[in-house]
Amino acid sequence: MDEGDFQTLDALATELRQDLRSKKFILLYAHNGTGKTRLSTAFKDLGKEPNADQETERRDTLYFNAFTEDLFTWDNDLDGDTERTLKLNTNSRFFNGLESMEMETRIRPLLNRYVDFEFRIDTTTWEVVFDREFRIENKRRGIDEKNVSIGPGESVFETRREESIKISRGEENIFIWCFFLAVVQLALEDDGTGPYNWVQYIYIDDPISSLDEHNAIAVAHHLAQLLKHQTEKKVVISTHHALFFNVLSNELDAKNYVLSRGQSSQGYRLRKTGTTPFFHHVAALVELYQVSREGTLYTHHFNILRSILEKTASFHGYTHFSACIKRDDDDDDEDEDGLLHTRLINVLNHGNYSLFEPQEMVDENKDYFRKILDQFIDRYAFNPALFSNEPSEKTGGPT
Repeated sequence: MDEGDFQTLDALATELRQDLRSKKFILLYAHNGTGKTRLSTAFKDLGKEPNADQETERRDTLYFNAFTEDLFTWDNDLDGDTERTLKLNTNSRFFNGLESMEMETRIRPLLNRYVDFEFRIDTTTWEVVFDREFRIENKRRGIDEKNVSIGPGESVFETRREESIKISRGEENIFIWCFFLAVVQLALEDDGTGPYNWVQYIYIDDPISSLDEHNAIAVAHHLAQLLKHQTEKKVVISTHHALFFNVLSNELDAKNYVLSRGQSSQGYRLRKTGTTPFFHHVAALVELYQVSREGTLYTHHFNILRSILEKTASFHGYTHFSACIKRDDDDDDEDEDGLLHTRLINVLNHGNYSLFEPQEMVDENKDYFRKILDQFIDRYAFNPALFSNEPSEKTGGPT
């Protein structure tokens, strides 16, 4: 399949399973709010087989998404404010059989790539305790750690350990990701007799939302190395992170797709892209054009527009996205529209706007958004067929 329109996520998930009959890896690029997490849920639900009591008897998909992260919750010890632990929800089959699998030993080498804290897992209470060593300067001690005298005004460092700490949100995400990777390793090593002998598919949705670009590259490379040499499991990876997607597409022999909303508000469109998946910028631009004409514009659409402007500026060798905003005069000081549009994108891009509790733009900002978008499309001479419902001359089908 090169492209298709789907009215439901179940239909799209069914098509992905069909695709995996001839391919081991599928990569999906999609912006937040498109339906990636719900698609991963639909995919794994298709692999469930209930018994007569409607309880899940069989399943085939090991998955990572936002629901996986919800299996880990903090007990912050509100009374004593000292014993902070991360609780594991053992009602989930995700943790079945792990008490005998030496998970600390499996997780630690994965985790040490990214962080400097330590941890221990108590499988009787199913909780994780974290601690960290840190160095402090002590100028009042008379000797240093090697029992050497120090003179007046000289300083010495000593190491202390802080126990039962609450790690940051980004560190927590990394820990959960490494926990999942350790489970993936168990599934890949399973000879048919272990706790993960039921796994046929691995579905990973956006594991790196809190990582900087350096760690995004490291996580993508590490994940590719873990998966590429195994032969049994079929894998789907979806992400909104362009760099993460590009690294994986270069390292895995995968089918690369762009997922966007279809022509109808309830539909979805899947388009195949090449081995270097820059096409997702065009797909995002088409999606913005469609919602600007037919749908409701939300504040987070300014985030997507800025991302497109930044990548276009980088491609043309400019240092700032404002270079891609239409200018009416060579003198920047007299380009009032260009300056206003740049400020609007800056302000609305950095506001506290949730993709999952979207706020509709006010009418004035909708007008500005359409003007910036239309001028950008016109200035860079994109194919007009992209923004119509007419068949393309090249393919004879939807573009």
